[in-house]
Amino acid sequence: MNEPELIDVLAAHRFDEAALARYLRHHLPEMGGQLSVRQFQGGQSNPTYLLESAGRRYVLRKKPPGKVLPSAHMVEREYKVIRALFEHGSVPVPSVHLLCEDESIIGTAFYVMDHIDGRIFSHPALQQLTAAERPPIHLAAIDTLAALHQVDVEAVGLGDFGKAQGYFARQVKRWSGQYQATRTGDMPAMERLMQWLPEQVPQRDECAIAHGDYRLGNLIFAPAEARVAAILDWELSTVGHPLADLAYFCLPYHLPAGIEGLRGLVGIDLKAQGIPSEQELLARYCQQSGRAAIDDWHVFVAFSLFRLAAILQGVYARALQGNASNADALQVGQRAGLLAESGWRIAQAGDRGAAL
Repeated sequence: MNEPELIDVLAAHRFDEAALARYLRHHLPEMGGQLSVRQFQGGQSNPTYLLESAGRRYVLRKKPPGKVLPSAHMVEREYKVIRALFEHGSVPVPSVHLLCEDESIIGTAFYVMDHIDGRIFSHPALQQLTAAERPPIHLAAIDTLAALHQVDVEAVGLGDFGKAQGYFARQVKRWSGQYQATRTGDMPAMERLMQWLPEQVPQRDECAIAHGDYRLGNLIFAPAEARVAAILDWELSTVGHPLADLAYFCLPYHLPAGIEGLRGLVGIDLKAQGIPSEQELLARYCQQSGRAAIDDWHVFVAFSLFRLAAILQGVYARALQGNASNADALQVGQRAGLLAESGWRIAQAGDRGAAL
């Protein structure tokens, strides 16, 4: 079923389970007397837990323990966007039950949502599937992304979820700041990208709900069909440029295969493996979203690599402090330099007019 791995709660992420059980019994009447808590392994940011009680399964997302950067790990924003999209009904998300901002319960803010049964594919090579089964999975992911970007921000009550204009410049500034706040050594490619990106304002400033971490590993597919049953992990969502999401989804086409934690496709014979090419996915997105063309593609890809490098640098810094969400965070965080170097290569290639 490709379900995410469940582990005993990591020592750094333990909390008062009895206090949680009391709170949930009061706010979720269907909760039983016994509560089982296990932790999902695989995420790098907000700790995520499976709750089981009275034959029901829920998922709890909370902020990590310890000191976190301002505006990071905003589970309150996750709850808000998931609730709005579930009520609108046009994009597959779980039903959310409650948001608790009282840090006295388990130490941080948290929310609880339904557990969705299905399949999660962590790597875009989709080795678990046959070559014939792979294209529909990728295309379903692109179709769902296009549907998300078609949602009317105002109509679903998210008009105040982010500023409609200037997303690209704000994101570059934000992630430059986050990188500087968590840097642990020299990374020349990041320094070059921080100088280059502010000069690359997209030709068209567009506004949509941007997921911020849209990849196969954050999608639950229906158990027996190529259909997205739920989009997970909305921590980085905002109102922003849709092509940033699309470029992030396409990052595997610009990263080497065979390196743990990078989920790259470079070096794989895509056609032989039944994996759509990047150009095929871009064409499908244009078809589904009514877009005539995609401008500044190299800028969005370089930006996405830069942003992911900044995120992984934060993972690495948290791991050094001992409060990262995943047991392999130290290893994953060390990939930041490779991502930044890939981003700088793409920036230079684009400036020369070379094909990505």
